[in-house]
Amino acid sequence: MKKLFTLLIAFIGVSSFLYAQSPAAKTCIYIVRHAEKDVSDPKNSDPYLSMDGNVRAKALAATLKREKFAAIYSTKYKRTTQTAAIVAEKNKVPIVFYNPVDPKVLAELIKTKYKGQKVLIVGHSNTVLELTEAFGVIRPLAVLTDDDYDFIFKVEVDHTGFASLTTGNYGKQHHTSVIKK
Repeated sequence: MKKLFTLLIAFIGVSSFLYAQSPAAKTCIYIVRHAEKDVSDPKNSDPYLSMDGNVRAKALAATLKREKFAAIYSTKYKRTTQTAAIVAEKNKVPIVFYNPVDPKVLAELIKTKYKGQKVLIVGHSNTVLELTEAFGVIRPLAVLTDDDYDFIFKVEVDHTGFASLTTGNYGKQHHTSVIKK
């Protein structure tokens, strides 16, 4: 009995040591631009998604269906919140609004508050690349044009703060920009 007890204590000790030595899970941030917006009224600065945009929002949800998000961030525009809505519903998390003016503030918040978890951020053509940089990766494109809707950027930040980037596409091909190699 004493040997069994000693073995059990040794096993717990070794397991605890190995667990403490293993690196924490990576923080995973998916960053996308909102889907296609309705451009029928050029004076409308806050349009809803177009029919194509609604299809793309569904494609985003299908692409991310296996992911469990701790948080979803969006700007306060209709097109960004509509793009994020299906993913937010599936994950039963509210959409949190962020100010796109200072992407480093959002990046630091996410790296601190959601360490080891997954977060989706929906932005705009003039904010998405800045967001990737704010997490510490090199900008994958020089610019995101008004015709680029299908990029999905996955930034992973490990326990040391090292960030890596994977770039992909989702939904119907629509991008006009070329990824740097």
